[in-house]
This record gives sequence, structure tokens and C-alpha cells, in this order.
Amino acid sequence: MELELQDRVAVVTGASRGIGLAVAQTLLRAGARVYAGARRSAPELAADGLTMVQVDLARPEGPAELIAAAGNRIDVLVNNVGAAPARTNGFLSVTDNDWLETLNLNLLTAVRATRAALPAMLAAGRGSIVNVCSVNAVLSDPAVIDYSAAKAALASFSKALSKEVGARGIRVNTVSPGPVATALWLGEGGVAETVAGATGTDAATVAQKAAHEMLTGRFSRPDEVAELVVLLASDRTANVTGSDFRIDGGLVPVW
Repeated sequence: MELELQDRVAVVTGASRGIGLAVAQTLLRAGARVYAGARRSAPELAADGLTMVQVDLARPEGPAELIAAAGNRIDVLVNNVGAAPARTNGFLSVTDNDWLETLNLNLLTAVRATRAALPAMLAAGRGSIVNVCSVNAVLSDPAVIDYSAAKAALASFSKALSKEVGARGIRVNTVSPGPVATALWLGEGGVAETVAGATGTDAATVAQKAAHEMLTGRFSRPDEVAELVVLLASDRTANVTGSDFRIDGGLVPVW
């Protein structure tokens, strides 16, 4: 299916691995010119049409620096950067600093990047913002209590902004994955390994248990999430805004 993204300018945050990397690559294949922001580069980002911008997006100035690198035209913004630290010692172990770091990375980076990109979109009278949210925005989990709260805030921010800018040609949507086969879940120091260490089991068992909670019995793949994100970024969904799309293998019940 032609997504009509040829020569569109797209910015992706947290683009060096996982979902962000998959989104950047999928946008590139669809014909967009991609600006990929992350603290570190990756070999997969060395491609024609893709510009790697090394930036610490957790810094208050970082998101605006990434947007500035893309120039005065932004057609697509994908706010993906985030982290979900497992809180295996309970709520009382989560400090103010933990809360602030989680809210900063999972919410405020998106707010800041959007603030920087929106004037160019408004001037053009068009644009698509896709925020990578999480099922934990509604499926609150004490093991990621601060992450759940941050993603709930991101979902609310996205919905509110969509109401403000929809009449001016800007669409704002969220994609909410369940567990995805990325380093965040399955890598060294990821959720599975951290939970395993706290419960005296092993990471493979933790991951298998999580997979069995989904109707499909497996984690989503990064490329599957990316395809959904890029569809929402394209004009194929030109009348879709203020919506959230889950890709969770049936983890969140709908009955």
C-alpha cells in the first residue's frame, strides 16, 4: 500500500534501537527523509535519506535541538523515547528523583519536541504527531508505577492537543504497545532480567509468563509496532486524530 510519504520530513525520538529504530527504518522505506534522534548512533542508521542527530533528549534543550536539526519543515513527529524501570521493591522504594526522571523521559520529552515542531506544522497547515504510549496508561502496574503514570499523562496530553490543533490540519494519535521484543523487555538490565533477579527465577521464565498473558502467546515485534505508527503518520489515515491504537496481542481485555 502506498503511504504517500515520499519526501516528507519525519523526526523520530529514541531512534537508535527497538521501536524507534524500526519506525525510522519503516519511514525511510516509505520515502520519507528521516531525522533520527538519540544519545548514541547505530550502524542501522547509516542510510541515504536518514540523518542521525546525537542528542540527549532528557535534557530540557535536547528535543528542540533535534527539531532544529531537521530545519523549518516538519511533516511527521514520532515521540518514541522512553524507559520503563522495573520497581521490584514496591512503591515506597521509588524516590522523588525516580519519579522525576521517569516523567521527564516519558512525558516531557514528547511535550518539548511537540512544542518545538508545532509552529512549523501550523504554518504549513498540516502535520502528523504520533506518540508511542503504552498499555500501562490504562493497565496500571505497580511494578512500573511511575512509568504507568507517565504514560497515562502522555495519553491525556495527546488527546487534549488533538482537540486544540485538529481544525488546523494537525493530527495527534497514540500507539500503545504491550510487551515488545526489544531490549527494554528482553535485553541486559531489562524488565525480564530485573524481575527475575528480584524473584529468584530466570529472565526466560519471566518473559514466557508475560507472553502467556497475551491471547496470541507472544510479544509484538518492533516492526509490527512501526508499521502501525507509520500508517498513522501517513495520509492514509488523514481523518484519524485523537485516537489510541493498542498493539498488545489481546493483553488488555475488551469485554
